[in-house]
Amino acid sequence: MKKTLQRVWEQLSIYLPIMLMAVLALGTWWLVRNAPKPLAGPADSVASADPDYTMRDFSVHQFDASGRLQSVIQGDMARHLPLSDTLEVDAVRTRSIAPDGTVTTSAAQRGISNSDASEVQLWGDAKVRRVVPGQPQAALQVEGEFLHAWTKEERVRSHLPVVLTRGGSRFVGDSMNYDNISQVIELKGRVRGVIESRK
Repeated sequence: MKKTLQRVWEQLSIYLPIMLMAVLALGTWWLVRNAPKPLAGPADSVASADPDYTMRDFSVHQFDASGRLQSVIQGDMARHLPLSDTLEVDAVRTRSIAPDGTVTTSAAQRGISNSDASEVQLWGDAKVRRVVPGQPQAALQVEGEFLHAWTKEERVRSHLPVVLTRGGSRFVGDSMNYDNISQVIELKGRVRGVIESRK
């Protein structure tokens, strides 16, 4: 009888780890099935039309890899709008320096820029001035109530009246399309101009 009991125990001990794993698996399944559901967390935040951050009296400087100053943007107040991923700046002033030394400055009562500053709109007494090094007399200045610029494509448009000044020459138009790459300025509507004579 003792030997029979020992043989039965040996046979059972072979299957004991499998039976223990099965019991543990059933216990785990039962716990997961009967565990309380997690509390509902706050709904994922939906992008709001309200600003997610603001800055007052700020100045942002951008440098290239060698440490050369590329651009500066300043303003009285900036608001980032997450819904459109745009930056609105009150009393905006910018200054950018191209690798060839060309300096472009701008100012307006209000500016709006997309996230990578590839599209910028200037509202209210907008001015953009471009000076090529060694040619200050050939500086180009554009003024108007609204200017829409695509910085990577080097284009500026306005559907409102603009004033262009280059040296002593001055042109006024009801709308404008300027392409710096092709060096073409197109004025539309009533266009008037004064061309400075060369001496």
